[in-house]
Amino acid sequence: MPIHPAPPKIDRQPPTRLKKEKIERRSIILGLLFILPIPFFLTSLAMGSVSIPLGDVVTILLGGIPQKESWSDIVIQFRLPKAITAILAGAALSTSGLQLQTLFNNPLAGPSVLGISAGASLGVALVILGTQLFGISLASLGAIGSYSTIVAACLGAGIVTGLVIVVARRVQSSTSLLVLGLLFGYATGAMVELLLYFSTAEPVKSYLNWTTGSFGGVTWEQLPIMSIGILSGLILAILVAPSLNPLLLGETQAQSLGISIERLRLLVLVSSSLLAGIVTAFCGPIAFIGISVPHLCRGLLKTSDLRWLFPAVSLVGGSFALVADIIAQMPGGRSVLPINSVTALIGTPIIAWIILRQQRNLAS
Repeated sequence: MPIHPAPPKIDRQPPTRLKKEKIERRSIILGLLFILPIPFFLTSLAMGSVSIPLGDVVTILLGGIPQKESWSDIVIQFRLPKAITAILAGAALSTSGLQLQTLFNNPLAGPSVLGISAGASLGVALVILGTQLFGISLASLGAIGSYSTIVAACLGAGIVTGLVIVVARRVQSSTSLLVLGLLFGYATGAMVELLLYFSTAEPVKSYLNWTTGSFGGVTWEQLPIMSIGILSGLILAILVAPSLNPLLLGETQAQSLGISIERLRLLVLVSSSLLAGIVTAFCGPIAFIGISVPHLCRGLLKTSDLRWLFPAVSLVGGSFALVADIIAQMPGGRSVLPINSVTALIGTPIIAWIILRQQRNLAS
């Protein structure tokens, strides 16, 4: 009688164990990401035209007296609000980009695709260039003049957002909405070009300086307003996340799970527009952070689950903005590089690597 070998034992634990290992790995990475902004934050406070030792920076933050009293004013009055602004702006743009990439299922979707940033730019152009055309000086407006560009940018972004929301109620396809958003951006960009064409050199230079982006223009008086706007957008994004996650399976599957696509699209547009519009109003149009950071976080965590990605993009986005600001300071020098140039130089290799990696995976 032949002896048959015993059937192999099927180990049903590996899938569970593998899932547990992935969760543990992501938890460790996310924990490290919470620490990531700290060294960049301290470095941004220490570096600049005047170098301050890290020990003195910590002393100042703890309320102590540094070696030189002037260092306290430099850190508290200038560098600290700029660093906080960079963290908030990076987190806002990254979260906005993640939401839009998920909504449109487009890896290159970002805060600028719906024309929100272009609308804010048009509002600023109307203030800086339009006032010159009508013979009005911003200095003559007094206290209003210091907030005029911020108010104008918020109004411009809000008007474009309103148009996008109206269109979103009539258009069923997310792809069609994306195309219309790009058209809104081109239209507002054309209006800005016309204003530039009819303006003189000085206001044109002022406007172009604004378009390069900067985290250093936000004062302590303006920071609470910016913080409230960004935190409101982030809270709304967190509330939308449970409904946005099923959209990764496709709109049809999400609808079968009871998700209202029209309502979800509206909430995502409001949250993303609020985040992008506030940052553009206070810091100018900051490019690449909203597009590149979500991809970077997907690569780090190896997941598209928004429950992991939302905190990750906020932390990495804030760190990304701090690194860009540190590089822009040109340590040891007195000039400051445009933030948009720095973010583009950092973000372009990331996006190029993502595209090449996707092509390689498709080929294999």
